[in-house]
Amino acid sequence: MTVTQATSFVRTADRDPQDRRWSILVLLCLSLLLITVDATVLHIAVPALTAALEPSAVQLLWIIDIYSLVVAPLLIVFGTLGDKYGRKRLVLWGYVLFGLASAAAACAQTPLALVLARALLGVGGAMIMPATLSLIRQVFTDRRERAIALGVWSAVAAAGAAVGPLVGGVLVGIWWGAVFLINVPILLVLLPAAIRLLPDSRGRRDRPWDAVSAVLSVAGILALAFGLKEAGSGSLMPFWASIAVFLAGVALLVAFVRRQTRLPAPFLEIGLFRRREFTTGVAGVLLGVFALVGLQLMLAQYLQLVLGDSPVRAALRMLPLVLSAVTGGLAAAHILPRVGMRATMSGGLALVALALTPTLTWGVEGHPVMLAVCFVGIGFGVQVALLAASDTIMAAAPESQAGGAAAIEETAYELGAGLGVAVLGTITTIVYAPGLPSVPGVSDGGMDQARQSLAAAAHVAHEVGGPAGGALLDAARWAFVNALHTTVVVSVVLLSLTAVVVAMLLSRD
Repeated sequence: MTVTQATSFVRTADRDPQDRRWSILVLLCLSLLLITVDATVLHIAVPALTAALEPSAVQLLWIIDIYSLVVAPLLIVFGTLGDKYGRKRLVLWGYVLFGLASAAAACAQTPLALVLARALLGVGGAMIMPATLSLIRQVFTDRRERAIALGVWSAVAAAGAAVGPLVGGVLVGIWWGAVFLINVPILLVLLPAAIRLLPDSRGRRDRPWDAVSAVLSVAGILALAFGLKEAGSGSLMPFWASIAVFLAGVALLVAFVRRQTRLPAPFLEIGLFRRREFTTGVAGVLLGVFALVGLQLMLAQYLQLVLGDSPVRAALRMLPLVLSAVTGGLAAAHILPRVGMRATMSGGLALVALALTPTLTWGVEGHPVMLAVCFVGIGFGVQVALLAASDTIMAAAPESQAGGAAAIEETAYELGAGLGVAVLGTITTIVYAPGLPSVPGVSDGGMDQARQSLAAAAHVAHEVGGPAGGALLDAARWAFVNALHTTVVVSVVLLSLTAVVVAMLLSRD
């Protein structure tokens, strides 16, 4: 950097935040992109990761899912901490933790080490993400400019989840750990830029911060997720114990909600859910991301392990989903004011359901063009529905509660990503395992391992080799396709019902 450039940079940083608002938007969107990409970057890397670390089915789900499930309950925790101690400070510490956790994940030698590193990544992401939306509201005071900024933010949030598999597909060809290590040099650039550009926000140290609510929310959501995973796989505890953990999570969340109604300054503005439009918008965000992220994981494995695509080819075949998501974000801003919230949101969800249907009717093995069309419909429909849901949430919340509404929306986004992998992955495992019959020439231990996941079956088939290995891989592929079809049916029914409910509950305008 020359002296002139450095002087110009310092002068830019010294100006009022309003004058450098577009530079701040770029920085915040890059930060958001980094966080959302990490939620799905491992989807393409599953086969390579399975071959390197040999995780069990449950360990594999935790490796993929722990990131989003840690981010989701911590968003409100760190959102309130940012209000109390300052958002810029929290973002900077989040960058540092995210970078260290990325390096630890790249160096992980066991599934447990990778799960713990991904959990730390989730903590760092939760420190950064709430501030991205809050700072946009702080620096964009003009309503029209703020609408553009929020539209860009929404498009980046959706496109980040979609572009994750593409990034993973390119990097896993080098080394599976590269999907994490790439974060480090990016953060080394973002950190000094954030120090210079981000405005200081005065913390509200007089605001009470309830640690009990934080513990209840985090423990409740994690207990729900763990109980759901174990109910489907049963690898760590019997079925009745997993149901007990799930119910304990429900009880913790009920206690959390009741506590919020009694606190003068609650963590979560529970009163917002009394507004029908607000609740409908949150459900739209949750289910839209649920379908997008969960199905991405299943389809990425399908492309590689059933159709035999390389990671890069699989990522390129999912590129239409990425491009259509970005296009949907740009188009939704023009569609929404013309047809209204109800038609935009319900129509987007219905389009996703419609785009998934051909995979059940005709299949996609011999129809690569149909697969691309399906991806276009999924990406475009999800982003249109997400933008309409976001607008519905913010329109239903009064100005005094806009910050709480934004935190709830972000929580729904991350929770939808985590539950999408957990629920759809569990459904796939439940159908896949009993659908894989014993194959002559493969030991009982090998069959038990093969029934954990399709990636594990491919690993066993490679070790067995010969006709028995080929027969095992063919049987596993058939069982996985059958399980994937079941998952798609669940998604289509859920999305269709949600589209109908949205059309019934939201007003026309």
